Formats: sequence, C-alpha cells, structure tokens
Amino acid sequence: MGRRRRSKPADAKLNMAAMLDMAFQLLSFFVLTFKPDPVEGEIMLRLPPPDAVKKEKADQQAGADTNNTNPVQGVETLTISIFANGDGSVQSMSVGEGRVGENTPDKAKALEGRLRVILDDKDAPFKQVIIQVSSKLRYDELMKVVDVCTRQKLPSGEPLTKLSFVELPEGGAGAP
Repeated sequence: MGRRRRSKPADAKLNMAAMLDMAFQLLSFFVLTFKPDPVEGEIMLRLPPPDAVKKEKADQQAGADTNNTNPVQGVETLTISIFANGDGSVQSMSVGEGRVGENTPDKAKALEGRLRVILDDKDAPFKQVIIQVSSKLRYDELMKVVDVCTRQKLPSGEPLTKLSFVELPEGGAGAP
C-alpha cells in the first residue's frame, strides 16, 4: 500500500468588497424606507404661565386710580397671537389688535418689521411679550417667532428677553 500524501488545506478568502456592498445596500434600504409615526415627531410642551409686568406705585393698589381712563396704561406687555392651519403652519398673526403679514409668504419677516416699528418708538412702554399660540402650531414655527422676538431691542437698548406663552383655546377668540 502506498502512502497518501496529505494536501495542505486551501486558504479560504472572503470577498470583502461584495460583503461591504451588500451591507450598504441593506443600510440604504432601511434608511430610505423608514417612516416614523406622526406621534413620534410631536413634542408636548408645557408652556409657562404669562407673567404680566405692571408699574405700580409702592403705596397704591392696582386699580385704585379712578382717574385712569386708559385700561392699558402702566401695562408693559405686548401680545402676539399666532393662529395655525390644519397642517401646523402659521395661518395668521396679530400684534396687539393689528394683523401682521396676511398677504406675505414670509410671516416671520413681516412680524420682525412690525416689532421693530413698535419697539423703536421711544414712548413704547413694552418690556415683555406674551405669545398666544394655537395648540395646532408646529414647534418649528413657534421657534421662528421666538427667534424674531429675541432679536429685538427695547427702546432702552437692552434686548427683549422676557417672553411668556399662553395656549389659545380651540377656535381661539379672534381666529380667522
């Protein structure tokens, strides 16, 4: 009987290029087909209550001056109301009682111009802004308004930093 020669085991080589190609194809498939639930993208915020700023004499109670016929005299709060469309975008805005940017696509820019006019007035008593927000408004739209407000300067030259938020009731009074 003859002796058999043992052959050396062959080195197995893996084709890494093909494996990487397959891994990236799977990764791109899952990234491109992923659709999160709408609930995952929503963030419920608890907005802080408004804190009205009012000048009062140290020795006088609020409302004690019967000669004051102007109901907003001494109130240093400017109110911005934001109404939302069904998709969460800004439908309309108002500053005080006046509408802002109804016929313009960039409502934030219109708001900025209106706030500049109001706050450049040396007699403007405003030191704080209350933003009344529709509950349907998207968070990114609210942040655009907050950004516009925080870029403003008061007549004294200091930045406008006092912002308060109030949620508008469903259907909101004065809603368009």
